Amino acid sequence: MTQHSGELAGKPTSASRTTLSHIMTLNDTNLLGTVHGGVIMKLVDDAAGAVAGRHSGGPAVTASMDEMAFLEPVRVGDLVHVKAQVNWTGRSSMEVGVRVLAERWNESTPPTQVGSAYLVLAAVDENGKPRPVPPVVPETDRDMRRYQEAQIRRTHRLARRRAILELRERRAAEGLED
Repeated sequence: MTQHSGELAGKPTSASRTTLSHIMTLNDTNLLGTVHGGVIMKLVDDAAGAVAGRHSGGPAVTASMDEMAFLEPVRVGDLVHVKAQVNWTGRSSMEVGVRVLAERWNESTPPTQVGSAYLVLAAVDENGKPRPVPPVVPETDRDMRRYQEAQIRRTHRLARRRAILELRERRAAEGLED
């Protein structure tokens, strides 16, 4: 990786963007006969990991998953496309946005969006310790919108974490047990 003034050189959004595709089979179904949400979540995590690894130039681990939305059921025989890209970067963390689309494997109809999620992944070194990541460089107006929305989600994650810790500290100070 190229370095400028002690910092990693930025990488454009398109450098790590990827699509993983998978055909859904009977092994992927739940008791209702549709594809199990956990199967979709694994595909989402796989795509996010691939994108984060590409962007950071090495291993990255999932720190959190936000707003996993299941919009439509996925059926056996659907060809699922999981599209992912880095939306925002911090020092060692990256927010990856993921869209899940499905289409019938034997039809020529356009894919339908069936889910979406935002994940935060941390780049790690060989000892599992955080390592720096290059800044992401938005290339389009859509990329810039996603970058700005990711900053809002980060602010909310941090505020939520602070509020929960403060509540726990107040309860502990009042002698209340969990």
